[in-house]
Amino acid sequence: MTRGRIRAKIRRSSLYTFSCYRPHPSEEEGPHDIQGPGYSRLVYCNQPHLHEQKPLKYCTNYISTTKYNIITFLPKAIFEQFRRVANLYFLLAAILSLTDVSPFSPVSMIAPLAFVVGLSMAKEALEDWRRFIQDMKVNLRKASVHKGNGVFGNRPWMKIRVGDVVKVEKDQFFPADLLLLSSSYEDGICYVETMNLDGETNLKVKRALEVTLPLENDATFKNFNATIRCEDPNPNLYTFIGNLEYDCMVYPLDPGQILLRDSKLRNTAYVYGIVIFTGHDSKVMQNSTKSPSKRSRIEMQMDKIIYILFSLLVFISFISSIGFIVKTKNDMPNWWYLRPPDEHNLFNPKKPEVSGFYHLITALMLYGYLIPISLYVSIEVVKVLQALFMNRDIHMYDEETGTPAEARTSNLNEELGQVDTILSDKTGTLTCNQMDFLKCSIAGSAYGTRASDVELAAAKQMAMDMDGQSKNSTPLSWQKSGIAFGQSEIELETVVTSTYKLERKPAIKGFSFEDSRLMNGNWLKEPNADVILLFFRILSICHTAIPEINEETGDLTYEAESPDESSFLVAAKEFGFEFCKRTQSTIGVRERYPSYQQPSERQDHE
Repeated sequence: MTRGRIRAKIRRSSLYTFSCYRPHPSEEEGPHDIQGPGYSRLVYCNQPHLHEQKPLKYCTNYISTTKYNIITFLPKAIFEQFRRVANLYFLLAAILSLTDVSPFSPVSMIAPLAFVVGLSMAKEALEDWRRFIQDMKVNLRKASVHKGNGVFGNRPWMKIRVGDVVKVEKDQFFPADLLLLSSSYEDGICYVETMNLDGETNLKVKRALEVTLPLENDATFKNFNATIRCEDPNPNLYTFIGNLEYDCMVYPLDPGQILLRDSKLRNTAYVYGIVIFTGHDSKVMQNSTKSPSKRSRIEMQMDKIIYILFSLLVFISFISSIGFIVKTKNDMPNWWYLRPPDEHNLFNPKKPEVSGFYHLITALMLYGYLIPISLYVSIEVVKVLQALFMNRDIHMYDEETGTPAEARTSNLNEELGQVDTILSDKTGTLTCNQMDFLKCSIAGSAYGTRASDVELAAAKQMAMDMDGQSKNSTPLSWQKSGIAFGQSEIELETVVTSTYKLERKPAIKGFSFEDSRLMNGNWLKEPNADVILLFFRILSICHTAIPEINEETGDLTYEAESPDESSFLVAAKEFGFEFCKRTQSTIGVRERYPSYQQPSERQDHE
């Protein structure tokens, strides 16, 4: 935003919903007692160069979620490959092929193993490179940072430092953990969406300290200086302890002033904040773990099969070696033509036990093809192809957000959808969190003829139960009432058909209401029209949403705290009561009353 932008004049704390956001109790109690281990963070606001030297040399804002890097790739990847039992066996066989007991050339053992391991490592490198590309897209995002003398300019996220003053605009993600200084609203509040942190879609309200509210535009940061003393980096998302030293005064800080990385600014034109934690010191990265070495159930099952095959191989080789010992001891001295070529004197008739041991090693190598070296290669190829199919599957595409499926790794393809345990703190975690206006009750009268999802599911189940009963026998109750078997099938088909007719997507998101008594102004003909009018007005007024005009289409959209409020406003609009503007003391509603064709505008004082 430009320096001269006018701040929003809505004082949100004047609304009844936000009356609780008066001065925080922590501001009245005084500053925190910051001392002892775990509370050594010192941040010089608007002076990021002071944090580039020890002892304040904090980490950069560069983040990486890759499993490997240039130095660790070779040892880690080799370790991952030889965790597989088959690869470990063939490595042992390749080493033995270099000895004198090998029945064939070492190349015939080393080359296939190198090909198999190399192919798997190449796949790991490709998938990790894709993670690196995704990380760089995040690291190269632009943020507006104070460069000095009240001038802000764009800078990549990875170059943001502790102490920088950052300006974040609406619908942008916070590039680091910030202390909120001010916002586009007079009382310094802002809405934050933390879905990427805790999965919650409802907006959370953050509020700046009153002492920093005058920092309302770019120019006010020209001579801004302050100091923050707070806790060290930790993974606790919902706690924060610190003090702000500003204008020779100390003010306490709490989680209500902290804007966490990866959360998004909503319903607020812009905010200013001071960077406290960067990169892997931020709370979201503190909660992340290193990319683990994941193995699917099929791969672990394959290891068990390899154990069985290896045991069978050892058994066969052991029986063969016992036979060789007996033959060497009894017949070899007399039957000289049965002696194998032996330049290294490994098969000595005078030492049949030693010769049998050498024969055991040779037999293990000769019969080693009982364990298929191509097994893992085949599985790897199948997994890569599965990942490609997933990325192009039209049934795994979210049309609403335009998000396709993306398999970041092909190691766990077969685990997709194989859920055996769900741990949930509440049912909301498992829901879509989408609200549709379906039915309503006004003055004791129910309106809305469309069936809900629960009713549709119950009707389908009832139809299936009736279908199962009708195929077995005609129910006694039907016989008494004179309903024949053929008639029951016709009625059943009618029920199912009508049920499916009701099951269709709503034309308007959030509004699935169907009842001609209220639509298109027909509610004016109802006997209790005055009560219905009051209901619609309450529906369009009692909320905390903000209307926004789409510059392309001219339509109004609503930024609400929850999908409930948004659904109510859409319903009110469809009924002819369109919420259109809000000021500090009034709410504007465009009513299509008393004439449906000639909209009129009313203003109601809060």
